[in-house]
Amino acid sequence: MSGAADTNRDGTVLPEFKQVMGHPQPLWMLFMSEFWERFAFYGIRWALVLYIVAQFHSGSATGQAAANLTYGSYLALVYAVAIFGGYVADKVIGYQRSILTGAVFMAAGLFMITLPNQMLFNLGLSTIVVGNGLFKPNISTIVGKCYSAGDERRDSGFTIFYMGINAGAFLSPLLTSWLAENLFGTDAMPSYKVVFLTASVGMLISLFWFYFGRRALQGIGAPQADQQNRMRVVYVAIGGIIAVPIIYSLLSLGGTKLQYVLSVMFVGLCVMLMVEGIKDGAVARDKTIAMLLIFTFNIMFWMFFEQAGSSFTFLADQIVNRQFGSWTFPTGWFQSVNAVAIIIFAPIVAWVWVALSKMKMNPSIPRKFGLGLLFNGLAFLLLMFALSSLIGADNKIPFWTLVAVYLIQSVGELCLSPIGLSMVTKLAPVRLVGLGMGGWFLSTGIGNNLSGIFASRVSGETGMTTASALSGYTFGFWALTAAGIVLFLIAPRVQKLMHGVK
Repeated sequence: MSGAADTNRDGTVLPEFKQVMGHPQPLWMLFMSEFWERFAFYGIRWALVLYIVAQFHSGSATGQAAANLTYGSYLALVYAVAIFGGYVADKVIGYQRSILTGAVFMAAGLFMITLPNQMLFNLGLSTIVVGNGLFKPNISTIVGKCYSAGDERRDSGFTIFYMGINAGAFLSPLLTSWLAENLFGTDAMPSYKVVFLTASVGMLISLFWFYFGRRALQGIGAPQADQQNRMRVVYVAIGGIIAVPIIYSLLSLGGTKLQYVLSVMFVGLCVMLMVEGIKDGAVARDKTIAMLLIFTFNIMFWMFFEQAGSSFTFLADQIVNRQFGSWTFPTGWFQSVNAVAIIIFAPIVAWVWVALSKMKMNPSIPRKFGLGLLFNGLAFLLLMFALSSLIGADNKIPFWTLVAVYLIQSVGELCLSPIGLSMVTKLAPVRLVGLGMGGWFLSTGIGNNLSGIFASRVSGETGMTTASALSGYTFGFWALTAAGIVLFLIAPRVQKLMHGVK
């Protein structure tokens, strides 16, 4: 239990938090704040590529490649900008104020994309990107700061927090898809404006939930002595407004050109973290090297996992048999499969790690990441089998295959993503934990941009076909399997660099 004598990694003394269900009370406030933010974020996820094709390409399948690139670039920037959000929290206004400022930007961006104009749509996406960069890495960092340096509950706390993410991600596609297709529109003509408005309301709830609930943190994440001036928040907001057209320009680049920009950012971040790690001594240096190595494998995982909002959406819409008698399973509902799987499997996986730890058989962090890659690869193996051997007379694959793909990927995600969040709080240089968390999200962003490039190749110039899907997903299987095997082989070396961090 956290007590007055407990200290965090940075040496600060933790408040004596009330314990709720075995964890510090603030975890549950952060859980709900993240729930509503993810409700907003995932509420629009299923609709974006379909909306882009319908609204800006007159419904033509030739617009799929462009939609995939826009989606991949948007997600990439959402995560890449987190490195700046982490720095702003570390050095300028503190974590709590960064989260609140980011929530305001995200809500504004979500309202903007309701307007059916392509320039305003992209400006809205750019505003969401800026807001998410201030919000996402910093709420995760605060979770880590609620636990003492040696608290063994940290990993399970992040897994619980991850369940909050997925609870929001589960409910929002169900609600927004139902509203768009049944209450305000039809299957053939969904009311996407309603999707975006519903997500906007969810973001406002997240904003107010954190604003009134932050008292439970008892100063954790509050501005430091040299960050108290409220004008700093104004300056950050002005900087965010100036950043929106810059993000807009990057979003317009898309694909390969954006990848060059992200790669330069990643190299620069690695240099900053390494310099700080070297300053802190040999142990901190080794831990930073281990963290950066795992970041590279994280890129590979998300490159293929994030087909969910791009090529898998077109796959579900066109090549998966969604008919159950006279009822058609909504395309958007597939987005909830991953989330409900996380909710169900997360406590099981957390229990497995604890049980294996008691038997001294708990896999190291690198091997958990390797398992994540291999499970992701198995999902693509199933798609290869379905697209080559299970095609029906209607030229479609069975409904259960895509559901199973999401379930298998979810197990892989649980081996990797919540462990990654916890890993950064343990391995990043103490004075740059926020920037380290930003680095985690930047590596995810690079993977997401590559996912858009990959998805655009799967769709091709004329739209997705069975043949193009089979070819693309076969490549995905072999790439993921090779990466997973390599990580398993080098895991002992990486673990040695971690100096006992588990």
